Amino acid sequence: MPKQSERHVPVLLQDAIELLNVRAGSVIADCTLGFAGHATEIIRRLGPNGRLIGFDRDPEAMELAKARLDQVGAELGDRAPQIQLIGEAFSSISRHVEPGSLDGILADFGVSSLQLDEARRGFSFMADGPLDMRQDTRSGTTAEQVVNEASEHELADLIYEYGDERRSRRIARAIVRGRPVTTTGQLARIVASAAPPMKTDRIHPATRTFQALRIYVNRELDEIRSLLEAAPKLLKPSGRIVVISFQSLEDRIAKDILREYAHKGTFELLTKKPITAGEEEVDRNPRSRSAKMRAAVRTATSS
Repeated sequence: MPKQSERHVPVLLQDAIELLNVRAGSVIADCTLGFAGHATEIIRRLGPNGRLIGFDRDPEAMELAKARLDQVGAELGDRAPQIQLIGEAFSSISRHVEPGSLDGILADFGVSSLQLDEARRGFSFMADGPLDMRQDTRSGTTAEQVVNEASEHELADLIYEYGDERRSRRIARAIVRGRPVTTTGQLARIVASAAPPMKTDRIHPATRTFQALRIYVNRELDEIRSLLEAAPKLLKPSGRIVVISFQSLEDRIAKDILREYAHKGTFELLTKKPITAGEEEVDRNPRSRSAKMRAAVRTATSS
């Protein structure tokens, strides 16, 4: 198993564990296993009567998570909880979890550092690789198919909607003219040429376009909505949900849905404002800089 790198450090770990209120005998769903950083800390607290249900649609991530959790389970011995791993998108949670059976739900949204680290996965333009971007490499449309088959109008709309890119039409026009586009490096060069960085920009000019394609390919916002909409039926009274977002579209969905539930009396908000990482954590783990964590507890009120 690979050594845990800085990019694999779980974000807002202690805050997440505290807000989840993990206790011995709890049943917790970790909806985004990744490198099992959060899950490792959870199972250490569950005890032999507890249960962890872990989801990840990325087969490679699941393999790594399983190896790590098996190792920790062996260390715990007879103090280890039951662990159930499901290699599917977390939007499928209602098919695998009984209503009212969970004490906690944790989800760390966005692209995994495991995926960013591998150029062949096509998530990052930091190293040239194939334009894939699928979290589940077993099925679905690739980013290459999108950039080469979508119309200029469709490309402009998705880059604007999911990337908040004001120069989306200019970028879409350049992509269509540059077809076929087959690698991350080629796409990044096309975008940078069509929309060069402005003085106020702190990010690479292709960042928003890559974000938009990744969200579109993986239906990430629909996944988040599905999970949050299922949460009230899956959680026990006093059960908790904790979600970590890394960009504004994700956080806006989490904020709006949790506030709506709070207004209905289905949830009580545990975080009036999102929790963010402190300077020490940001220095140790730069990925945490953009993280925002929100949490809520299920009330006894039915909805």
